Amino acid sequence: MLEFPTWKKVMLWGIALLGVLAALPSLASLSNQDWPDSLPNPTVNLGLDLAGGSHILLEAERDQVAAKRLEDMEEGVRNALRGAEGGRIRIGDVSTEDNRLSFLLDDASQIDLARSEIEGLMSGTGPVREWDLQVVDGQRFVLTPTSAGLDNAVSSAMDAALSVINDRIDSLGTREPTVLRQGDTRIVVQVPGLQDPEALKELIGKTAQLEFKLVQREATLEEVERGFVAGGEVVAYADKERYGGGGVIVNRLGGIDGSTLTNAQQSVDQQTNEPVVSIAFNPQGGKQFANMTRQYTGDRFAIILDGEVISAPVMQEPILNGQSQISGSFTVQSANELAIQLSSGALPVDLTVVEERTVGPDLGADSIKQGLLAMGIGTLLVMLLMIVTYGRFGIYATVALVINVLMLLGIMAALNATLTLPGIAGFVLTIGAAVDANVLINERIREERKRGRRVVAAVENGYKEASRAIYDANVTNFIAGVLLFQFGSGPIKGFAVVLVVGLFTSVFTAVPLTRMWVAQWLRKARPTDLNL
Repeated sequence: MLEFPTWKKVMLWGIALLGVLAALPSLASLSNQDWPDSLPNPTVNLGLDLAGGSHILLEAERDQVAAKRLEDMEEGVRNALRGAEGGRIRIGDVSTEDNRLSFLLDDASQIDLARSEIEGLMSGTGPVREWDLQVVDGQRFVLTPTSAGLDNAVSSAMDAALSVINDRIDSLGTREPTVLRQGDTRIVVQVPGLQDPEALKELIGKTAQLEFKLVQREATLEEVERGFVAGGEVVAYADKERYGGGGVIVNRLGGIDGSTLTNAQQSVDQQTNEPVVSIAFNPQGGKQFANMTRQYTGDRFAIILDGEVISAPVMQEPILNGQSQISGSFTVQSANELAIQLSSGALPVDLTVVEERTVGPDLGADSIKQGLLAMGIGTLLVMLLMIVTYGRFGIYATVALVINVLMLLGIMAALNATLTLPGIAGFVLTIGAAVDANVLINERIREERKRGRRVVAAVENGYKEASRAIYDANVTNFIAGVLLFQFGSGPIKGFAVVLVVGLFTSVFTAVPLTRMWVAQWLRKARPTDLNL
């Protein structure tokens, strides 16, 4: 009990001091004091409920998901019938009206072959029956999406959108955003510390649906206004002033989409010195891009982002390395934003902002003040009770309690964690947990003394026996904290972080740290009795 090697003392004091020092920048920030720029300044981030920030509610349209599924199915059917093993199956009179895909076979004798190809295409669309297939008048196929299939598609689209939005916000460098689904077609986004939501809306609201399609010809203003032309698709230029509101006519199906991109980053064109976005394709996309540029060298292809043409250059030569550049009168900021959107992936569905609000920091400042006041009063009362009840051992417990709170704050700052209002509650809970450990130890020492053990033996057995109960209790709390962090969101995660980190700091300060102090006192004073 009395033997504490020098290396162990240095280690325990070093860990405690490092934790305390890491808390100083956060204490300075919370008290509005300046911290020297020359010193490291890890600080705890404040959540939306404490620091204010932006709240945005986004909503998707089910009809858009349904329309995209019809378009994908049409392209899939055309490709499948074009490459059928029994020979190419020609179709005509294709219609997507009334939310269903309908087409006529040119040769009625190929109906069985066509059915097998289409059923094979449908078999991989999901675990439930997503399409109904009918043959009308012996030659016309009708594919109708089921409600269960549409529900599946909407749910998958929203899950994908959730992931994309998370990636985009993380690329902004913001801290601990809350992004979660609300109902079937809505997503809530909360970003602490961001008082101007315009940049956030601009970043997460864009679909970033990138396509490369062959250009048939320039579109007239009348065709652009009408938005429809037979045998092709009209797409307007994004830069209205530069192109006079015109557009191009591209092939409606085919081309390459942005799902094959592996990287996108802002760079500078070496020839024009203008900001551009450099992109790289995966092997599949690179092969498709190489085939397109090789086959149609000398023709134009349109780079289409979210339904507008950014540029429509001529393919001067085949591009075989799977890398290219997107140019289009970018600024450095707009090129960087586009690179973030493309690298994080395209939103599978357009999201409309249906609600936005900015939460001011005033309420958060009041919450911090009240929370710190509650924690301070509670801490003082606990300290007073411990000192009155356990004397010298109570003083050790109160000093350990202060170090525990500072270490917890310092570790959270080092981890770049976010403190929320429930997190302050976690701090108060940590104080109680730390004191519980010291109470168990001191009461156990009392029992050992009543049994007639000598001072050193009583203290040693007290720490040894009480430590088992302390470790068992903290392990169960640790499991609960991990589960809260894993399955919770937003403030729940903030509470879980404080709880889990607080468990480690509480055990450290309550057991090995106080034990070292008690051992040093016993070795120096050699008391014959304990005032417990």
